[in-house]
Amino acid sequence: MSSSHERNAPKRGFKPRPHGRPDRPSEKASEDWLWGLHAVEAALVNPARTPEILYLTADRAKTLSGRFKTLPTHEIVDNNRFAQLLPASAVHQGIALKAPLLEPADLTDFVAEPGAVLLMLDQVTDPQNVGAILRSAAAFGAKGLVLQDRHAPQFTGTVAKAAAGAVERVPTARVVNLSRALEELSEAGWRTIGLAGEAQDSLADSLDGSAVVIVLGSEGEGLRRLVAEHCDTLAKIPMPGGFESLNVSAAAAVALYETSQTRRRA
Repeated sequence: MSSSHERNAPKRGFKPRPHGRPDRPSEKASEDWLWGLHAVEAALVNPARTPEILYLTADRAKTLSGRFKTLPTHEIVDNNRFAQLLPASAVHQGIALKAPLLEPADLTDFVAEPGAVLLMLDQVTDPQNVGAILRSAAAFGAKGLVLQDRHAPQFTGTVAKAAAGAVERVPTARVVNLSRALEELSEAGWRTIGLAGEAQDSLADSLDGSAVVIVLGSEGEGLRRLVAEHCDTLAKIPMPGGFESLNVSAAAAVALYETSQTRRRA
């Protein structure tokens, strides 16, 4: 198997990353674009967001008017306009928002309380998978997500759409070096567990109710050697069906479920 894997609000609020770039309608999906109903609605109610402009179809504007007393600066457009603004693959549902990126969290924001869970992604780069992992992290009450800055997608566009609003709920730290981040988290009281198919112990048996970081590797390569060596232990998700591996986002959901069961039993 390749490595699989109550406070949802951050300790400190996310802050928008300042920038002064003008809106360029002809520019295809810059790093500042969100699209899809759940992703945009969640951003609109996040006080840390400072939307620049909201694009809506007439039908979508009608549905939002019943849920929002006021909307940020917005423009009613048709699908041809969305085709100019967004990638052809964007499932925008008649809504798109241009807003600055959220400021990443810091590792020191994550407090190692009993039962707390963090996820760390080791070069998981597929936007759909990362979005699905964020969604599971929000659903199971993970304290946050840690990933490498250079080998991870920005939380806009496809990631935000797949996360269905979880981008606004899950604090995320971007670090230069995952091994050093694991050292820092260990010193702060976190127990670190890497998911690896070759591990001897199951994840369920490895959980003890302490604050834990679950580390998941990329689907092709799994955990890199140095990252695995910096984990306190390695564990596997048993698969009695005999199938070789789980998609990394499915593995993350299973791992989060296991941690939730451990909290219930504590």
